[in-house]
Amino acid sequence: MRRTERFPVKGSNALWQLYRTVSFWKVLRNVVIGELNRYNPHLGFKNWVYRTFLGMRIGDKTALALKVVVDVLFPERIRIGNNTIIGYNTTLLTHEYLVEEYRIGDVEIGDHVMIGANTTILPGVRIGDRAVVGAGSVVTKDVPAGAFVAGNPARFIRWREGEHSLSDPPGTC
Repeated sequence: MRRTERFPVKGSNALWQLYRTVSFWKVLRNVVIGELNRYNPHLGFKNWVYRTFLGMRIGDKTALALKVVVDVLFPERIRIGNNTIIGYNTTLLTHEYLVEEYRIGDVEIGDHVMIGANTTILPGVRIGDRAVVGAGSVVTKDVPAGAFVAGNPARFIRWREGEHSLSDPPGTC
């Protein structure tokens, strides 16, 4: 199960009540910064902008490719380790607004992780060190360290070579 905090709402759907949860000005600032930074080709400067203005924790030598979308409501809940690659047009979500509730959860991505293009990471998910997520995946559960996962929803494919001697898939992913 993903680690999310759940908040029920009454009346209109949770998204309609968005600005009771987060300041309009915070969202506007995050949208402008996030959209401009999506097209920033300088990896070091891009990381600095995310760290400085959105409060994200991003490790050394981590690369967020062009058009990566970071959560505009709670980007400060995204943590990415060292020497990790987040592929083109990937989406990192720390919130989900539903009809009768909204949920918020941290996204934690380890060191030396490779996330393929067009992947979606849902709130409350941890991706372990040296894991690989195939392009176009939707990550709905934790990914253990050293695992290769892919698909919608992402499922265990195999262990990275030399990572595990077990042939059985892990209990989570």
